[in-house]
Amino acid sequence: QVQLVESGGGLVQPGGSLRLSCAASETIASANFMGWYRQAPGKQRQLVASILRGGEPAYADSVKGRFTISRDNAKNTVYLQMNSLTSDDTAVYYCSLIIFPHNYWGQGTQVTVSS
Repeated sequence: QVQLVESGGGLVQPGGSLRLSCAASETIASANFMGWYRQAPGKQRQLVASILRGGEPAYADSVKGRFTISRDNAKNTVYLQMNSLTSDDTAVYYCSLIIFPHNYWGQGTQVTVSS
C-alpha cells in the first residue's frame, strides 16, 4: 500500500505561483502513471498534468504553458509547478499514482486563487 501526501497548497493572488509536492511512501521509479488532478466545487475531477512511464508530460489545455509536472525519483516525490494562476485554478488538487494494478490517491491540497 503506497501512501501519498500532498503539500504546498494555499492562498495565492492572481498571477502568482505555487509548487505542489506529492511525497510517496515507496519508490515511484516503477510507477506506470503519475498525475495531478483537481476538483473545483460542483465540478468533476479533472486531470491537469500527467507523466506516463517512459513518456513525455501531458497537460490539459487549460494549464498548458503555465503548469509543469516533474518527478524526483531519489525523493519519491512528484511536483506540480503552477504559474500565472487565475481564479479558475481554484480547486482541491490530488496526486495519483498507478503501479499496476493499483491506483493510489493522496488526500488533496486546497489551492485558492484570490485577491
